[in-house]
Formats: sequence, structure tokens, C-alpha cells
Amino acid sequence: MELVRIAVASGNKNKIREIKQIFKGVEIISMHNLGFDGDIDETGKTFKENALIKAKFIAEKFNIPALSDDSGLCVDALHGAPGIYSARFSGEGEAANRKLLLKRLDGISERGAHFESAVCLYFPDGKTYFGEGRVYGRILQEEIGENGFGYDCLFYSDDLKKSFGLASEKEKNSVSHRYRALCDLKSKL
Repeated sequence: MELVRIAVASGNKNKIREIKQIFKGVEIISMHNLGFDGDIDETGKTFKENALIKAKFIAEKFNIPALSDDSGLCVDALHGAPGIYSARFSGEGEAANRKLLLKRLDGISERGAHFESAVCLYFPDGKTYFGEGRVYGRILQEEIGENGFGYDCLFYSDDLKKSFGLASEKEKNSVSHRYRALCDLKSKL
């Protein structure tokens, strides 16, 4: 199946940029460029359910194939939290999310974690494809690096042997959970 144009059901500019870098050769259109600036309620209980909700909404509203990603950080010592609530963990933005995470892990030495991503490509006729990916590592004691977004500066990647905050976009995209989920999706098309 050849894809020429896909709408991305996200307002996150960082995610859209990553998707464009990974989905080369396909015209990627943000939902904002389609004229939708609202929020899509993420009422699912899993990353996969939330990805489906968002992709289906945009595909049906604009009659265009829509791609959505739902992803987050899952920390073993916190029983998978912040998980699907990663972006709104503190309710006060990315810096506050990182601060809260460090506070919750204060005094905990076992800091295993993974980023998880579920992507959904939903077509207006109802055809649906999913991809899933994970990248493993651990949570650092402090922020290291300025690159990336979200929790990147706190996540030490087992693959890269450094913080995502120190990784270039190319390095991160070569091993990221989103990259792996998109590759998994592409293999199913």
C-alpha cells in the first residue's frame, strides 16, 4: 500500500517533526493545518486505545488517512506510571512533570524504565493498522542534556548508552519507541 498524504492527529510539534523525519516521502499534514485546533479526548486505558481514538476522529472528520501516536514513559518502580498520563503527569507542563518524576523516585535506586509508543493509521473506510514500539533504559538522578523534549533529558537509553537529552535527533530517531512503532506499522501495510 502506497501512502501519499497522511494527517497527523496531534498538536505536538515535536512528535510531528519526528514523524516527518521517519515517514520520509509521505506528505505529513498536521491536524492544525487541516483547520482543527481542538483537543481530542484521550479516554482510552492504553496507548493503543488512545492512538485509535485520535486517528479515527481526524480521519472521519477530514476524510483523509490519519496517523496518531500515543506514547509515554513507564517507570518500573512506579508500577508503569506515569504511562498514559505522561504528558499531564503533574498537570503543569514538561518541566514540572520531570520534577515530579524525580521527587517520586527520590531514594529509589532501581530506576528501570521504558518509553512505549502505539501508533494507529486509520483510513476513512475504517481500515485500521497498528504499530507498537519500546525503548528501554533507566531514569537518571538529574537532567542531562538539552536535546529532545518531555522526559528525554532524564532517560538514559540502553541502546545509545547516553541520555536522550544528549542524543541528536538522528540518533534518537534511530532507536526511539516511536521509530520502532512506525517501523512495525510500515511492516503491516
